[in-house]
Amino acid sequence: MEVSVLALGSWRTFEQIPRETGLAVMATARELGIDFLDDARYDDRTGEAPLRTGYSEVVFGELLRAADWKRDEIVVSNKLWWEFWPRQSAAQEVDGSLGRMGLDHLDLVYSDHPPEGLELAELVGAVGELIRAGKTLAWGVLNWPAELIVEATRIAHREGMPPPSAAQLPYNLALRSRVEDQATADALVKAGAGVVASAGLAYGALTGKYAAPGASGRIAGELDERRWQRPLRAAEELRGLAERLGAPPAALALAFTLLNPLVVSSLFGATGPEQVAENIRAVELLDRLGEDELIELRAISGDALDGAA
Repeated sequence: MEVSVLALGSWRTFEQIPRETGLAVMATARELGIDFLDDARYDDRTGEAPLRTGYSEVVFGELLRAADWKRDEIVVSNKLWWEFWPRQSAAQEVDGSLGRMGLDHLDLVYSDHPPEGLELAELVGAVGELIRAGKTLAWGVLNWPAELIVEATRIAHREGMPPPSAAQLPYNLALRSRVEDQATADALVKAGAGVVASAGLAYGALTGKYAAPGASGRIAGELDERRWQRPLRAAEELRGLAERLGAPPAALALAFTLLNPLVVSSLFGATGPEQVAENIRAVELLDRLGEDELIELRAISGDALDGAA
């Protein structure tokens, strides 16, 4: 399947912003050519949602229909968490998500790590059944290590089932090891899987917004924690380059993720349509960055392969 090089995520966004703002985000993404939409079930943290878990999927589906996005125009992905296994099978979990989203199938489902007691061969067989039943067209893995991807690919080939076609992995200027590790790269090539880069903005740290006193955001109360020091330092370096290029730091940070040939799409979330318009500039930046600028971009926090997810 073909997807846009930028993907719109919905992790802790749409159910926490006004419905008209969410609709504007969806509409702007559509207008700007994004056709890859990522959703997920998670527990409510507001205490106000009508469902303890999965209300995010309900809101996502409602916005999708309100935006008049035709189903055959988009690629929709979701997660298989195995949270209630073995009481709930893979098919039952996906059916629950589809019901809340108001969809009849997914294009891609990412599997979380196998839960304790679930053999990898059984997991591969279960996702194969999802594909045969038409509940999803393809499957991928979520934050799996290289050795697990290799083994799942071996099992799939042995059993005549499709191997994982995508791996959603955190990847940004301050966190590179999960994608740039040679063992992971080899495993992905063997599977024929592309990377969907998550956390490209390091939860907003790389946008530079936290340099302003009193800035609000997901990590606003955690800025003194050690894990955020590398991305916050990277944001300072990134801001200087972005100013010289006349580009938003966020777009430049996302452009970095797309420089890696393993990355087929970079995932971001947005709480307003202006963020979508800003981030989409990553595509234009790829075409106009010179070699010296590319070297400088890659060198930002490039002295280590670890950092914050």
